[in-house]
Amino acid sequence: MASHRNIALLLAMCLVAAGGVDGRAQGRGAASGAGTPRRGLAPTPPMGWNSWDCYGPTVTEAEVRANADYMAKHMKSSGWQYVVVDIQWYEPNAKQHGYRPNAELVMDEYGRLLPAPNRFPSAAGGRGFRPLADYVHSLGLKLGIHVMRGIPRQAVRANTPVLGTALRARDVADTESTCPWLDDMYGVRADTAGGRAYYDSLAKLYAGWGVDYVKADDMSAFTFDPDRGADAARLAEIAALGSALARCGRPIVLSLSPGPAAPGQAALLRESAQLWRISGDFWDRWEDLRRQFDLARAWAPHTGPDGWADADMLPLGRIGIRAERGVDRASLLTRDEQVTLMSLWAIFRSPLMMGGDLPRSDAFTLSLLTNREVLAVNQHSASNRELFARGDHIAWVADAPGGRDRYLAVFNVGDAPARVAVPLAGLGLAGPAAVRDLWQKRDLGVARGEISSTVAAHGARLYRVGAGRRGSQ
Repeated sequence: MASHRNIALLLAMCLVAAGGVDGRAQGRGAASGAGTPRRGLAPTPPMGWNSWDCYGPTVTEAEVRANADYMAKHMKSSGWQYVVVDIQWYEPNAKQHGYRPNAELVMDEYGRLLPAPNRFPSAAGGRGFRPLADYVHSLGLKLGIHVMRGIPRQAVRANTPVLGTALRARDVADTESTCPWLDDMYGVRADTAGGRAYYDSLAKLYAGWGVDYVKADDMSAFTFDPDRGADAARLAEIAALGSALARCGRPIVLSLSPGPAAPGQAALLRESAQLWRISGDFWDRWEDLRRQFDLARAWAPHTGPDGWADADMLPLGRIGIRAERGVDRASLLTRDEQVTLMSLWAIFRSPLMMGGDLPRSDAFTLSLLTNREVLAVNQHSASNRELFARGDHIAWVADAPGGRDRYLAVFNVGDAPARVAVPLAGLGLAGPAAVRDLWQKRDLGVARGEISSTVAAHGARLYRVGAGRRGSQ
């Protein structure tokens, strides 16, 4: 085995000498390929469903199809389009409330993970996610998958070949770079030609399956410090995966997880990905939601078309059915808190990924997800920013399409109802202004001087404001 490794490395060195690029010698830019952001893949924040909040590592093909069916029937007309299979779809015996250590994974001869056929029957016979992608596409939707950073430890133990090269898994694995919470993978030496070849092989596999969206985990952060973000090894793997997807022949959106990503790395993340998490896992707790206001304020200058700061999934409706954390439950957020959640995600323009099981959604949950006037704030506003944070009162403002009207979100994060006033001058509007309540879908009349309203405890109001504007949109 040692002689084989020496021959493989010698061949790799010859390739580099003949014109290949070795990032260890030439720096991080080499690992990023062309280093040009992939434009047009996410001009607006992606909207979809993800299996994590309700099924954790255990989701099945039948459950994915049921959620796709519901989205196509009830949500597609409002702009929802991605159906994302989250973590460990390659683990035949995945369980709720944690991960099995040293689990045997389903893998091909090149060390690339495959869907477990006992959970995804259409994947049998090496077909991978192609049949499921075809089904999702037949509904007019798009398929996404979750992947972990690196190469399976199982592949390294077996020393599988790297497709298209003379190298093997042990030549490209970085066994010192590991995920702190899951032992499925080792890092990949993405600053080498062999490491980049492995990521190229993954991108080609996903493209062949018809995948439209990749959520890559253990990438954009390795601590809970919002100022640290990704380390050098992770930045190199982000660049390698982004470059591989850019060359795979299919438009595939790249989402990076977990958070907190660092605002200081926003430009680097934007070179390779279309969205990245700004917090750790967000759950149905008020303290989690309260914390997102501070992160949104810090990230507002760094988010925009084709590069979105992701405030994480929407833990609404029925969640925790077989989750990695928590029990089967309806969202613990109150209705007012759920309106606050959707209002903040809308005015901040976070990607919208529903976490609850869609077929079990009640009428209230569906109303939150299909209010087109609220979704228009998320999809089509501009210059989004916090206007003020005064004690328990917070206001955000954004430009509506055309630049004449404003969107205004008013939040009361206190524990009692409160009157909150916002001067029209703070919105850049002079004179009387027509006000429309977007959650209630009704015009409130003309405001003079200020917009003042009573906001419920932990609640929000969301308005469209414009001088001379009358009636509904």
